[in-house]
Amino acid sequence: MNFMILDMVLLVLFASFIFLFLYKNRKKLNKEGWLLLYHTKWGLKLIEKTGKKYTKTLKVLSHFSIWIGYGLMAMMIYLFGRIVWLYVFHGDLVRAIKIPPIMPLIPYLPQIFKLDFLPPFYFSYWILILAIIAITHEFFHGIFASLAKVKTKTTGFGFFPVFFPIFLAAFVNLDENAMQKRSNFKQRAVLSAGTFANILTAILGVILMWGFFSVAYAPDGIVFDDYAYNILSFDQIESLGGIPLNLIGNYDGINQSITKNILTKDGKNYNSIKAIDVENRLMALYYDAPAINQELNGAITKINEETIDSLEKLSSEIEKYSPQETIVLTLYDGEDYHDADLILGTNPVTNESWIGISFHDRSSSSVLAKISSVSNLYKDANVFYIPKCPAAEFIYDFLWWLVLISFSVALVNMLPMGIFDGGRFFYLTILKITKSEKIAVRSFRFLTNFFLALLGLIMIFWVISFF
Repeated sequence: MNFMILDMVLLVLFASFIFLFLYKNRKKLNKEGWLLLYHTKWGLKLIEKTGKKYTKTLKVLSHFSIWIGYGLMAMMIYLFGRIVWLYVFHGDLVRAIKIPPIMPLIPYLPQIFKLDFLPPFYFSYWILILAIIAITHEFFHGIFASLAKVKTKTTGFGFFPVFFPIFLAAFVNLDENAMQKRSNFKQRAVLSAGTFANILTAILGVILMWGFFSVAYAPDGIVFDDYAYNILSFDQIESLGGIPLNLIGNYDGINQSITKNILTKDGKNYNSIKAIDVENRLMALYYDAPAINQELNGAITKINEETIDSLEKLSSEIEKYSPQETIVLTLYDGEDYHDADLILGTNPVTNESWIGISFHDRSSSSVLAKISSVSNLYKDANVFYIPKCPAAEFIYDFLWWLVLISFSVALVNMLPMGIFDGGRFFYLTILKITKSEKIAVRSFRFLTNFFLALLGLIMIFWVISFF
C-alpha cells in the first residue's frame, strides 16, 4: 500500500511536470488532431550514424523486418477475428474481463477493473515501458529510413491533453516526398521497422525475465489445486447423507456444502460432493481423505522438517511413511507459516499412504487461466516460490508487462488500418502485387472501414453483455 501511494504521488508529479513543460513550450507545439506534437532534434545524429555504420546488417534485417511484419499482420487479423467471436458469442467471458474493447493502456488498469489474473500495473511501469517501446519503435523507423536515404527531419514526443497532460508517444518526422520516391521494398522495410523493434524488445524482455527469475526466486513449497476426488455415475451411489439416492427426486436441489457421508454400492465412503452433472447422471465426489477432513489450505513447505520444493519431493517424502502414521506438515497460508499434524490415509487406488490432494491438468485451461499463466512464464504451476530480495516481484512483474505490451504494440501496429503502420504496409503490398494504385487504394479503404465496423460491433456487444 505504501508503494501504491508513492507511485500515485509520482504520477501527480509527472503530470504536473508535463503540464508545466507544455505551458512553457506552448508556442513550439503543433496540434494534429487531438495530439500535441513537440518537435526536437534529439537523436538525429545517432539515427544517421547508425544507419550509415551498419548498412550491411540493416539490409539483411530489412528482409526479416518485412516478413515478421507479414507474420504479425496475419496473426493480428486472426486474433481480431477471435476477439469478435468472443464478444459476440461469449458474453460471460466479456463480463469477467470487464474492460471495454477500445481502452487505452492506463496505469492501475488491472486494479481498477479487479483483474486478479493479471499482475498489478503501476504508473512507474507504465511510463518506463511506454518510453522504452515508443523510443525504440521510432528509432528503428529512423535508422531504416536512413538506410533508404530518407532524411529524418525531426524527432519528438506526442501528448494527449484531453484529461490531463501525459506523455503518449515518440515520433520521427520523415521526409515524405523522399519516402514516396523509394522502392516499394524500402518503404515496407521502413514501415515494418518499428514493429520489428518491438519484437526485439519482447525477446530481450523474455531473456531478462528468465535470467532475473533464476537468480531472484527460490522454490519453497507446493500448492495443490483441490482435494482428491472421483467421478461416479448415479448407479454406483447408494446414499447421500444417509438418504438412499433413489428417494432423492430433485438432484438439482442437493446442497453440496452440507451433503456429507456419501456411501457407494461397493461400500466405500466419500466425504462430500464436488459437482453434479444431472444430464449425464454423474457426480464428482471428494474422497474421505486426510486433507479435506482437516481442511488443509496453503502451500506445503515441509514434511517433518524436510523441505518440499517440487511435486517429486512431495511424493517421495510421503512414500517414506505408512498409512495411519502421523506427519507434521508446515504450510504457508499467504501471510504466515504454521504446522499441522496429519494422519496419513490410504490411497483407494494404490493402497499407499496419501494426503488426498489433487493437481489440475492445465492443458485445456480457460482463456483467463491461460492469460494468467503467462505471468508465470518460468514458474512451475504448482510450486510456491519466495523472492530472495524485497524488489524481486516488482521487477519481475515489470519485465512481464514489458514483454506483453511490446508484443501487443507490435501486433496492433500491423493491423491493416489507416491509422497504423500496417495500413500503409498493406497498401504497398497490394500495389506490389497488382501494380495498380487504384486497386491498392480501394483495398486499403475497404479494410480500414471493415475493421472500424468490427470495432463498432464489438463495442455494441460489450454493452449488451452487461444486460
